[in-house]
Amino acid sequence: MNRLTIIKPDDWHLHLRDSPYLESVVGDSARQFARAIVMPNLSPPVKTCKDALAYRKRILSALPSDHQFQPLMTLYLTDNSDIEDIKNASRSDYIFAAKLYPAGATTNSDAAVTDIKHIYPILDAMQEYQLPLLVHGEATGDGVDIFDRENRFIDTSLNAMRIDFPELPIVFEHITTREAVDYVVAQGSKMAATITPHHLLINRNAMFSNGFRPHHYCLPVAKRESHRLALLKAASSDSNQFFAGTDSAPHSRQAKESACGCAGIYSAYCAIELYAEAFDLAGDFSNFEAFMSLNGPAFYRLPVNNSKIVLQKSSWTVPETLPFGQQSLVPFKAGQKLQWKVTSND
Repeated sequence: MNRLTIIKPDDWHLHLRDSPYLESVVGDSARQFARAIVMPNLSPPVKTCKDALAYRKRILSALPSDHQFQPLMTLYLTDNSDIEDIKNASRSDYIFAAKLYPAGATTNSDAAVTDIKHIYPILDAMQEYQLPLLVHGEATGDGVDIFDRENRFIDTSLNAMRIDFPELPIVFEHITTREAVDYVVAQGSKMAATITPHHLLINRNAMFSNGFRPHHYCLPVAKRESHRLALLKAASSDSNQFFAGTDSAPHSRQAKESACGCAGIYSAYCAIELYAEAFDLAGDFSNFEAFMSLNGPAFYRLPVNNSKIVLQKSSWTVPETLPFGQQSLVPFKAGQKLQWKVTSND
């Protein structure tokens, strides 16, 4: 197969940051996708409906003039989140979910939820109003092995939430393990999961190839090859519970190559092509359009997009760096050849 035509996709998990970096990255997502669920972990976080609507305005102002990209906003849950914000979000035309970060799990999560029991009244309201809960599914704590954090979260937190709130729509974000795939499938229609292009294309060895490779470091971290293959099988399957969410997370080159080595992989520049590379590895494009363009809208109860895109099998090279404010960032697969290219975009 050398040519693919699919309904224009959406990105169901995206980090856009804020000014002065927002202006550098939003155009990449707008060029690739029609809509995106935008993560709220700014500093300070997007905690209230007022915060979300103000952030949406900043995103729209930063867009190139020739794009119709629609940011779908989310709220950042804390121990002190307000039920009124959940009610207002459920009625909003612009806010589509609330995000659960365990405190300390990832970038700008220090203000997040310290104990899931603290937000049970919020989860009850979300279930009542059918506002989806987006979960960064990693248990935190010094005693938890970083490669076990996702499975530990299932055991210690997600199981309890699923039992106590059986009708709450939950998206298990950026899953990385075979166990997460199996868990999602077992839960039925009220649970879905996003899968990133980088977790479909690399395993944990990529972080340690002839030294530490900070541009392959993300949270949750990539796992063993057996888990990558399980993710690829899930993404390319006919299950409607899995859909594209890039978790594209820009950091400057300096921040990635520092003593900290910030977590995050920037894939927005060529996300659709990266997903096509992964499906090509699987050897089966029969469910590519469903994964990219249909399953997400169905879960969020939104219409599919009207326009289509065309991908052509054509070798090209990802840029070594991209502008990022006054600095630069290194995109995923920088300097490497990809075999698929979006050639037309209605």
